[in-house]
Amino acid sequence: MAVIVSQDHSKKDTVTLHDVAREAGVHASTVSRALDPARDFKVKESTRQRIIDVAGRLGYRPHMVARWLQSGRTATVGIVVADLGNTFVTPIIHGVAGSIEGAGMLAIVAETLDDHARFKNILDHMLSRRVDAVVAISARADDQEILESAGRIIPVVIAARPLDETVLRQVVQDDVMGGESAAEHLVELGHRRVAQLRGPDDVANFARRAMGFSRVCRAHGVDEIELGDQARRPIISEGKRLTEQLVDRVDELPTAVFAHNDLMAIGALSVFGSAGLRVPGDVSLVGYNDLPMVGLLSPPLTTVRYPSLEVGQRVGEVVLQLLAGHDAEDIIIPPTFVVRESTRRVGSASLTRVAGAGPGS
Repeated sequence: MAVIVSQDHSKKDTVTLHDVAREAGVHASTVSRALDPARDFKVKESTRQRIIDVAGRLGYRPHMVARWLQSGRTATVGIVVADLGNTFVTPIIHGVAGSIEGAGMLAIVAETLDDHARFKNILDHMLSRRVDAVVAISARADDQEILESAGRIIPVVIAARPLDETVLRQVVQDDVMGGESAAEHLVELGHRRVAQLRGPDDVANFARRAMGFSRVCRAHGVDEIELGDQARRPIISEGKRLTEQLVDRVDELPTAVFAHNDLMAIGALSVFGSAGLRVPGDVSLVGYNDLPMVGLLSPPLTTVRYPSLEVGQRVGEVVLQLLAGHDAEDIIIPPTFVVRESTRRVGSASLTRVAGAGPGS
């Protein structure tokens, strides 16, 4: 026996704003304000909650195109990163997305691969799609002009990689202090001959880390070996390349090396192992960022911790401030130094730990 199901085609499939208003006993304009994160403060809390409950029960979904046309906004924020494969970047993205989602906004992420032409193309696409703001986690010196040009149209916030003398708001770490902390640690351990594996010199982070590190070395009379080269990109293969230069070209190797990020430090660790050099027995090694995997290396890596998630959260807060028409201040976060087993005192068979530091610090 066949069962025939009758469909009532007269019933509407789409719940409208007016349906919610009628069910909640309010005017449609009140519903519009209550469900708009930028205007919900204008509605009494008890009324706003009743409208939210009714909208949820009825399955109401706002008509986003209509909202865009009405407000002039798309509720989207473009996030531009250099390398999605770098685990340093992921928590920043999560922090930004988490901060803006509470305001009903969505993050759109694009990758530049540290290529200026690609960066410009991505920025043009985001502007043409009318994102409400842009977060740049991948800025190099050549990108400053196009970012500041975009900043005259919509809010642009610089994260992680700072720009020098820019009008744009920035949320970054104190990289000079980070470089200083790496050098101070090695000086305390008695190292008198050191080297840096430098990141690209057109990325301000690395220039500042180098400056801080060298400043402390000079102050303590530490001999710093200069390779005369830097990474084209801050990645493992470039860390390997620079370390191979160090091993092949230098008559007297340094007793300690500071890599400008953990990825380059991982590359250095590989080359030292292939060359029969023990870390930290023959050479101490310091990285930067405290990526999740570096505590699992052999040996676990001493590094400067970068608070990626906090940076992302603070960036999201700044974006919302600017979109609300308020000014915002630059945010500079101090670094934390994490001592593990890749550094040791010169002439010592065991690691000397900094009090209170460790994998969980």
